[in-house]
Amino acid sequence: MDRLYQEYQKKIVPALQKELKKTNYLAVPRVEKVIVNVGIGDLARDKKTREKSEKTIMLITGQKPQLRLAKKAIADFKIRRGDVIGLKVTLRSKRAFEFLDKLFSIVLPRVRDFQGVSSKGFDGSGNYTLGLTEQVIFPEVDYDTIDRVRGLEITIVTNTKDDKEARTLLKALGMPFEKDKE
Repeated sequence: MDRLYQEYQKKIVPALQKELKKTNYLAVPRVEKVIVNVGIGDLARDKKTREKSEKTIMLITGQKPQLRLAKKAIADFKIRRGDVIGLKVTLRSKRAFEFLDKLFSIVLPRVRDFQGVSSKGFDGSGNYTLGLTEQVIFPEVDYDTIDRVRGLEITIVTNTKDDKEARTLLKALGMPFEKDKE
């Protein structure tokens, strides 16, 4: 079993239940899924580049990415309907907790001049989106094997509809939020 998942089950759920004054432990907020998106845009026509991007995302997440296709043609960007424009991975259950554990404890501290993640990433429905500018901060990615530095977007979907409860959950899981400016 994953370290963060065990800690969540044994320590975080009872602590959140007391803090949020929930009588039922099933009412405590939890992570439903983690979605990792990578846009490859103009490089999608090059099959080798797309395969390298797929391999990199597979190394980072431990799961094969799904190809995302353009829904409509955009002439200015030279995109036709059905072209591959991105890659997406949806992690659930223990894989999501493994990824979050790695993200919070290894990856985010490797970001240059890291002061914590912004509290402005919540969408009003209890979900948090974090953008990373380069994939080389993940320890699995070898800098010499990548052809181009790409950014990625990580969305953490929770079962709560309240941003305050979601922030409390993520903070309890170990997400390093920046210090509040008062």
